[in-house]
Amino acid sequence: MSRIGKLPVAVPTGVTVKIDSGNLVTVKGPKGELSRTFSPEMTIEMMGAELVVKRPSDQRTHRALHGLTRALLANMVTGVTTGFRRELTIEGVGYRADVVGNRLVLQVGLSHPVELVPPAGITFSVDRTGRNVVVEGADKELVGLIASKVREVRPPEPYQGKGIRYAGEVVRRKAGKTGRAK
Repeated sequence: MSRIGKLPVAVPTGVTVKIDSGNLVTVKGPKGELSRTFSPEMTIEMMGAELVVKRPSDQRTHRALHGLTRALLANMVTGVTTGFRRELTIEGVGYRADVVGNRLVLQVGLSHPVELVPPAGITFSVDRTGRNVVVEGADKELVGLIASKVREVRPPEPYQGKGIRYAGEVVRRKAGKTGRAK
């Protein structure tokens, strides 16, 4: 039995879960609404205040789908109750970020500022220094995707360490050129 798959997903008060035919699950909560279609081979049931995922057999693909389905359901419930966030740090002289309206404007050593428009459900926030960017939203997958798109505007380079990195990310530094021996 899948260790993750057999765990029930606790549904807190204030969160409603609707399971339609074809395994379309819709979760509504204070932070928004998420819906996703799961594999028709998995059985998703509401038992009291818990979601339970069951698999039809012990085949390898069913075991894998069992844990995946349960983890995605847990992320949906967590997303609509508390939400998810990814923090990014900007390193470099003159590098900064700003939020104009709902757009994120990055000035990271390019000839022009880069504007990123968030999709529905995603918000950007920047601290007063303009060095720390926070991407927030209810959908864990979408938050991670948008954070990676922000990072890929100017990924950290190994020689001087300048660029956009995840908070806590360690960038391996390389030694530069050494002087010529005469």
